[in-house]
Amino acid sequence: MDDLKSKYLTLIADAGDENSLEDLRVQALGKKGEISLQMRELGKMTPEERKTAGPALNALKDEINSALVAKKSGLQDAALDERLRSEWLDVTLPSRNRPAGTIHPISQVTDEVTAIFADMGFAVAEGPQIESDWYNFDALNIPGHHPARAEMDTFYTHRAEGDNRPPHVLRTHTSPVQIRSLEANGAPIRIICPGRVYRADYDQTHTPMFNQVEGLAIDKDISMANLKWVLEEFVKAFFEVDDVELRFRASHFPFTEPSAEVDIRCSWEGGTLKVGEGDDWLEILGSGMVHPKVLTAAGVDPSVYQGFAFGVGIDRIAMLKYGIPDLRAFFDSDLRWLRHYGFRSLDVPTLDGGLSR
Repeated sequence: MDDLKSKYLTLIADAGDENSLEDLRVQALGKKGEISLQMRELGKMTPEERKTAGPALNALKDEINSALVAKKSGLQDAALDERLRSEWLDVTLPSRNRPAGTIHPISQVTDEVTAIFADMGFAVAEGPQIESDWYNFDALNIPGHHPARAEMDTFYTHRAEGDNRPPHVLRTHTSPVQIRSLEANGAPIRIICPGRVYRADYDQTHTPMFNQVEGLAIDKDISMANLKWVLEEFVKAFFEVDDVELRFRASHFPFTEPSAEVDIRCSWEGGTLKVGEGDDWLEILGSGMVHPKVLTAAGVDPSVYQGFAFGVGIDRIAMLKYGIPDLRAFFDSDLRWLRHYGFRSLDVPTLDGGLSR
């Protein structure tokens, strides 16, 4: 036993790596290892011999095991030290250039619009994208025979046969948010409602899902003059021009009376849009004074309060401002397109610092 002990302690101390150490463990303590074979010989000994040899073999086995564990730990520490010496990094060196993510133009323009209207005292309101038929149509004075309620224009949710509950739709505008906000907060109120909306249409300038922002201002003495000023200030701030001319054309929307389409004076010289100059006109949004029936549906007394509302497509004004030719590209997830039209992650739009690059 003394010879085995001396032999294996020496070999363990001289082992240069963990593989050699494992080979020594098998030689000494494996099923056919030298110490294991000695343990098997105990059955052939007399009881008196076993009393002496048994404890001695167990002590030898424990000592070899301890030596193996200690040596393995030492080898691992030495390997770690070597890695730390070889795999070093100078943290004072300049960082590596890595591909940077970009902010999608829709997100950027939404932030720009929010910053402009926040400066005019408008809060942001949000609501569900799946709406009841009442919030999406009835409360907004849209009658049952209106074409917008047809399935060719609106996405209705599936209803099981025999389900007589009112239908639900993917909202076709963010106007239901205005109704919900009036119900919850009453008047006076001044909000914008940005968000996704859905309509059954798809071409170069229309997609089944697009983004819209609507504005609502209700108080006791609001008029079309206030609407005109708000829209002029918005267009000047958004397109970053000093002056702009708007043209209001009489139109019809079920939820406003009177209603008006709004055009801006512009030019397309050289294929580039220039707002506030030229002889062309470009339609950008719809607006009007909120219909008394809409106020009544939202629980507001139309004999006391009145106000204006407007709606503009975020995707559309993003295309106009940043020269994006095809609306469908917004949703293609093309990294080349995103890198070209995207914005830096820290490019936060502010009126003081500038909305865009």
